[in-house]
Amino acid sequence: MSATSSETKIALINARVFDGRRLSEPRTVVIDGTVIGTDPADARTVDAGGAALLPGLIDSHIHLHGRETLDQLLGYGVTTGLDMGTWPPELLASLRGLPGSADVRSAGIPAIGPDGPHSHIPGRPDDAVVRDPDQARRYVTARISEGSDYIKIVLEAPGEGGLTQETASALVGAAHAEGKRVVAHAVSAGAYTMALDVGADVITHVPLGPPLDTVQVARIAADGRVVVPTLTMMEGITAAIGQAEAFAGPLRSVTLLHQAGVPVLAGTDANARPGVPFHPPHGESLHHELELLVSAGLSPAEALRAATALPARHFGLTDRGTIAPGLRADLILIDGDPVADIRATRNIVRVWCGGTEHGPARP
Repeated sequence: MSATSSETKIALINARVFDGRRLSEPRTVVIDGTVIGTDPADARTVDAGGAALLPGLIDSHIHLHGRETLDQLLGYGVTTGLDMGTWPPELLASLRGLPGSADVRSAGIPAIGPDGPHSHIPGRPDDAVVRDPDQARRYVTARISEGSDYIKIVLEAPGEGGLTQETASALVGAAHAEGKRVVAHAVSAGAYTMALDVGADVITHVPLGPPLDTVQVARIAADGRVVVPTLTMMEGITAAIGQAEAFAGPLRSVTLLHQAGVPVLAGTDANARPGVPFHPPHGESLHHELELLVSAGLSPAEALRAATALPARHFGLTDRGTIAPGLRADLILIDGDPVADIRATRNIVRVWCGGTEHGPARP
């Protein structure tokens, strides 16, 4: 997969545009440099032939591992990746703003407790460990100086040696004081409760085991929290430990969250890190995530919004997520109708990222 075109202006005719709910009748979308324009004059014409045109997809939970990560994302129409833990800072900086590559936002180094399971991740940096509330502000200041777009905190199950509630609260307070969102890792009911208690803005993953109870779900909805369930990762873990039937719990949690009106974002936890029990492939796994979201009760249109407009809204990416003049020309052309059958998102014909065309991934 490689960039094939960065022409100044293209008039994409006969495209059925996804507006967040349905596909339009065939119409023209202008790609004017890096953004969506309005005037087709002097543009090269490309006939979409009635194919579906979607905003570029956003994966709300990935881990970066080099330039190949960005290429893999683009090959599957993922034009923006929200990274939830990459180090060292020099690696992250090298992957930002690369011409012709998927765009990334990142938490940088996540905050973990001194004795929890995540403290044993191979190669984790020493300054990821936050031992007490007094260290929290220094941690947040360091991440912001390194360019973190939001702060990630890892909450373990009670008694597992993770961040204490006081330390997690101090991290959230310090981040909010600097205008940064906080994403909380939580894979247990107890960690979910802590995420709510400390005021995290986004909770990533859903519990492994029994689904969230109705009281927790109601509180998540009432508190205005956002959830990135990473069903692909939850499914992969349950299969890896030989308990595939346990995936029913995470799936049910998403059903309950969606029914309660909680914003559910599409994220995969795509990674290639040693010591992690499952490695969803970058790019390709987001299409599986969309299918799992539909299995959990979202309509195909709702699943598409979970990978476009909703993450753009909840992560403050005001220049993308929909197809409208002035926004980034992040677009994917699909052979089929993904509003009728979400599996059609896999039938990628063309990808544009910031106005540059890329070929889709090939088997």
